[in-house]
Amino acid sequence: MSAIDTLPPLREVIATHQLSARKSLGQNFLLDLNLTAKIARQVARLTESDVLEIGPGPGGLTRGLLAEGARRVVVVEKDSRCLPALQDIASAYPGRVHVIEGDALEVGPLAHLTPPIQIAANLPYNVGTELLVRWLTPPEWPPFWQSLTLMFQREVADRIVAQPGSKAYGRLAILAQWRCDARIVMSLPPGAFTPPPKVSSAVVHLSALPAPRFEADAGTLSRVVAAAFNQRRKMLRAALKGLSPDIEDRLRTTGIAPTERAEQVSIEAFCALARAMDAT
Repeated sequence: MSAIDTLPPLREVIATHQLSARKSLGQNFLLDLNLTAKIARQVARLTESDVLEIGPGPGGLTRGLLAEGARRVVVVEKDSRCLPALQDIASAYPGRVHVIEGDALEVGPLAHLTPPIQIAANLPYNVGTELLVRWLTPPEWPPFWQSLTLMFQREVADRIVAQPGSKAYGRLAILAQWRCDARIVMSLPPGAFTPPPKVSSAVVHLSALPAPRFEADAGTLSRVVAAAFNQRRKMLRAALKGLSPDIEDRLRTTGIAPTERAEQVSIEAFCALARAMDAT
């Protein structure tokens, strides 16, 4: 395994700082620096961007991003045990790393980032989906970031890129694909991680569109989609009856059969339904 920088191998870093992965923090460390560099190469406009990384742990992806030429990397790490290892990386790359200790669900890193901004992370399993939903549903669009390059459990990755008619298709696919181009760019087996998780993983790349793919109010669309998929086995006329007393008429005006189920309805059709729900 070739080195990507002059810092010690990650196994040595973990041993030095006694960084055993903690299940309570959703930690699974990716130790192959060639793999982390490969992930970094999936990040859009890397050499001209600031990169926000969540949950760097011992810094494998951080080092990959820097070695591949990221202009600057801002890392948010909740586990104080990892901070000395991250500071070692900052010392090896003067002026290109800023370390923030804190919970990514609570801290605001924007003051430390200069556009263009990309987000890259091997997200902790226990907060990955919540962070993604937050990044996909800001008050205004386009968001502060241009692209997301994120590691998920394979099941979650499949849900993000799923198409209508598939069992994986649901709210997450619509949130992602309404405003982004989304694709799986890498797959990783459990053995790539320490400790190995019970499931495979995948890297998803999402590029923010300048405007949503179809016109709709974000709040209305979210309510419609949530109601539809909360009872996905029901026909839409039953799943959505709580949203409007004349839901069957509104479904028909958008070309959706009231007897269809949520997984059969395209993003474009859901947006049309959201517009119909907002019509007087």
